[in-house]
Amino acid sequence: MSNAMKLCVSLDLPSAKENLELVQKIKDYDVWLKVGFRSYIRDGKKFLEDLKAINPNFKIFLDLKLYDIPNTMADAAQEIAQFGLVDMFNVHASAGRKAMKTVMDRIKDIPNKPLVLAVTALTSFDNEAFKAVYNEDIETKATKFAVDTYESGIDGVVCSAFESLDIKNNTSENFVTLCPGIRPFGEDAGDQERVADIPFSKENKVDFIVVGRPIYKAENPEFIVKRILENL
Repeated sequence: MSNAMKLCVSLDLPSAKENLELVQKIKDYDVWLKVGFRSYIRDGKKFLEDLKAINPNFKIFLDLKLYDIPNTMADAAQEIAQFGLVDMFNVHASAGRKAMKTVMDRIKDIPNKPLVLAVTALTSFDNEAFKAVYNEDIETKATKFAVDTYESGIDGVVCSAFESLDIKNNTSENFVTLCPGIRPFGEDAGDQERVADIPFSKENKVDFIVVGRPIYKAENPEFIVKRILENL
C-alpha cells in the first residue's frame, strides 16, 4: 500500500440508477467504491461491471463480510476473486483463524487476487453492546481479532479509527486498516457509535476512510469528494 490515505465512497443509495448517477459525478477522481449488501443483493455482478464501465480505473471494495464455515467462506472468496472486478473484499474475524487461513489459501494463486480484510468490531457497536456479544471490551478484543487476522495471512482489518494505531502497533505498519463511519468534516454521526474525522484518521495511520452519507446526501457530491481528497 502507498502511504497516502485513500477515500472509499459507500454506494448505499436506494437504487442502482442513483448509485450510478453519483458515480458519474465523481468519475474523474481517484477513489475506491464500496458495494455493500443492499446494492449487491439487488444489482449483482452486473452492477460491478457497470461501475467499471464508467471508469475502468475505479477500485471496487465488495463489502459482504463473509462469515460461515471455512470451506463455504473459501468457496465464496474464490468466486469473488475470479470475477476479475473486485479489488478488495472482506470476511469476519469472528469466523476464526482456520476460516481466514482457508480463504487465503484458496485464493493465493488467483492472478491479481483482491486484498482481503477482516471485520473486527462493527462501528455500530458501543462498548456495552459489544461486550454482551463477545465478553470483552471493544479495544481489547478488536486488537486480538487483528492479531488473529494478521497471523492468518489476511491483508488488513475493518476497524474504527480509534483502534487503527493500536492494531498497527500489534501487527505491522503495512497491515491495512480500513475505517468506516468517517465524518470528514465533523458531520452528524447518524447510526454509527464510533466516528472520526480526517485529521484524527491521519494521526492514527488509517489507510482507507469510508465515507457515505456526507457525500451522497450533499447537494454537490463532487465538491465534497474533491474537498476530502485535498485533505488527504
